[in-house]
Amino acid sequence: MPASRSQSRGRGDLEQQVFAALAAGGRAMTTTDVRDALGGELAYTTVMTVLARMATKGLATRKRVGRSYAYTAVVDAAEVTAHQIHRLLDERGDRAAVLTRFARGLSREESQLLVDLLAADERAS
Repeated sequence: MPASRSQSRGRGDLEQQVFAALAAGGRAMTTTDVRDALGGELAYTTVMTVLARMATKGLATRKRVGRSYAYTAVVDAAEVTAHQIHRLLDERGDRAAVLTRFARGLSREESQLLVDLLAADERAS
């Protein structure tokens, strides 16, 4: 018996397809909008779960719209990476230990860039 389309699709593939549909939409999209953009074959709850996970990973932002959410793709790789770093810092608990080990792995140029960015941020505050 052949596998159904959803069974043969990997989790990463589904996330990529949802992300592509969200990014192509060019606007905030509800779960129904994304599901429809994907052809309407997936269960609503499947698309909703993928979108929620994408928001947790920083790949999408979400905004409350009525009883639901509207999602927008985050297409800036630097923003995604920064969100992931913040999430990891929140999960690990000992921020000082994580940041210390991170800072020790930076080159002189990266360290100076970080110092300059922090100083500029302080001046802007």
